[in-house]
Amino acid sequence: MSKILITGVAGFIGYHTAKLLLYQGHEVVGLDNMNNYTDTNMQIFRSEELKKYPNFLFYCIDIQDINSLNDFFSLHRFDAVIHLAAKVGVRESVNSPHNYFNINLQGTLNILDMMKKYQVNKLVFASTSSVYAGLEVPFYENAVTESPASPYGISKRAAEMLCYNYHTMYGIDVSIVRYFTVYGPGGRPDMSYFRFIKWIDEDKPVIINGDGTQFRDFSYVEDIAEGTSKALKNIGYEVFNLGGGNGTYSLNYMIELIEDYLQKKAQVVHRPFLVEDMKATWANIDKAKNMLGWQPQTNFKTGIKKCIDWYLENKTWIKEMNM
Repeated sequence: MSKILITGVAGFIGYHTAKLLLYQGHEVVGLDNMNNYTDTNMQIFRSEELKKYPNFLFYCIDIQDINSLNDFFSLHRFDAVIHLAAKVGVRESVNSPHNYFNINLQGTLNILDMMKKYQVNKLVFASTSSVYAGLEVPFYENAVTESPASPYGISKRAAEMLCYNYHTMYGIDVSIVRYFTVYGPGGRPDMSYFRFIKWIDEDKPVIINGDGTQFRDFSYVEDIAEGTSKALKNIGYEVFNLGGGNGTYSLNYMIELIEDYLQKKAQVVHRPFLVEDMKATWANIDKAKNMLGWQPQTNFKTGIKKCIDWYLENKTWIKEMNM
């Protein structure tokens, strides 16, 4: 079994990836600064759940703090790093681009420097479908990604290039995984499905930027955790799309599903489409199937039903969230 570092371990994907690896018997060490711009209660809940595992260690460290990172890396011998820590969210990145580049680019550079210094030779880096903005769907990994529409997408694409540089210069084995609209129970409160469920249940207006026909390749979080773990395979340097694999769905269709499950009618309010948003995402996942042996298992209707069930079980404290 391996000793694996996961940065951003108290995040949505980090938590599920850590749980999977811990269940498989690996030793997992997690880093997180516990500073979420949406809601810290979810991070606290996830980190406390992970601490119940005897093969898990947690450190509250910011990846921008190079001195703390150095002290931390000196204590451990890692077989691999799964780097998930990031400033996320397309719209927020327009308002605070400096934060995104400081965390997503400088933070990634700090992790790469520590890997080089302490001879950790495998990296899985979490990127995003946002790097494909402006391109025709479906998206392939070999597409020329020079036109991300948001500072978030740009910061992730630049970080990918840093990873490639450290691969070519220092021989670090790198798997880039580009995630497509990850959803699931207990996800990020700023994501559309989470907001829509809460707003519809509370009879509040459901705000949509655009006409709702924009569609997404929704990816269930447990499938994404499995794909991320399979990307630990020594591969040289490769980029993999991790998407839903079950088709793409519009926001309007998602609202219809939520209405049906909750037996409530949404009060939809349309606002202008935001230029930083993408009208469509759709992953070609053949490469991940062929090289990683990965295949998503959860269809969208089942996934949304699981999200709603989780929400109904936890709504007494979720209602206090500011969305």
